[in-house]
Amino acid sequence: MTMLSSLDLIRRVPLFSMLTESQANAVADAVIKRRFKRGEMIVEQGKKSNALFILLNGRARVVTADSRGREVILATLQPGDHIGEMSLIDNEPHSATVRAEVQTDVLMLGRLEFARCLPENSSMAYAVMRGLVQRLRHADRKIESLALMDVYGRVARALLEFASQTPEGELLIRERISRQDIAKMVGASREMVSRVMKDLEERGFIETQENGAIVVKERLNALG
Repeated sequence: MTMLSSLDLIRRVPLFSMLTESQANAVADAVIKRRFKRGEMIVEQGKKSNALFILLNGRARVVTADSRGREVILATLQPGDHIGEMSLIDNEPHSATVRAEVQTDVLMLGRLEFARCLPENSSMAYAVMRGLVQRLRHADRKIESLALMDVYGRVARALLEFASQTPEGELLIRERISRQDIAKMVGASREMVSRVMKDLEERGFIETQENGAIVVKERLNALG
């Protein structure tokens, strides 16, 4: 981790960008920096951590599992995203597990400091609320796709969510995504996802490059 002060670090986090100088200093004094190794759990489903976690770098995966150990990938978190606020607000255990996908640095803000910040800063409270609304909308889309779309539609939507636009206007998935991971996202078997991906490639909806990146064609929107 770079030798930036806690104050420098929180100023880089959108959630804290509107804090006053005194509030920012108070948060900086309260946060703890922690590094999670690849595969390490940041929060665990069914348990409480009593802290807000803000990703500084790296990447994390939100998953839920049943009693038989079958996993569903709910979301992928990027730097600037925060987790744990639901448990802090309702004092219930975490509804999902968040696991570091690569080495990931986070800032941890305890329950008391989090509770003190919200009433003192409406901008931060609004940012937390906005994040919760975005999460709810994402959950609504996932429920809709599972209920109303076939596997082709669900795979197409997952690929479109991962794709970002290049300066040339091309939709590109830069990170390698395994067929197993896509299967966990869309509620299908790995074998089925492999067949769908092969068919999408043969029909020109996607194109896999030598480095593993996937070019997503605009017409994939018709499926997702």
